[in-house]
Amino acid sequence: MRKSTTLNIRVNESLSEFVADNVGEYGSYDNVSEYVRDLIRRDKKRVEAERFEELKSELQSAFAAPDSEFINVDADDWLARARERNRG
Repeated sequence: MRKSTTLNIRVNESLSEFVADNVGEYGSYDNVSEYVRDLIRRDKKRVEAERFEELKSELQSAFAAPDSEFINVDADDWLARARERNRG
């Protein structure tokens, strides 16, 4: 079961007005908590996507390096190599 945490934040008047415009009868969210949770989820997703892109870029560089020891194999090649390793 997940533990809930209560957070208290303080924002200036401009940000408060912006939040108010996005919450309630004419906004996209029913309440401020829902709005903040969505913002946090979106930011978490953005950070995870950035980290994935960084990792992907590092791996692409490693595979493209001229002295790379990596070789392309398909599933059948991989299985054959695994069987050979298990025999020896």
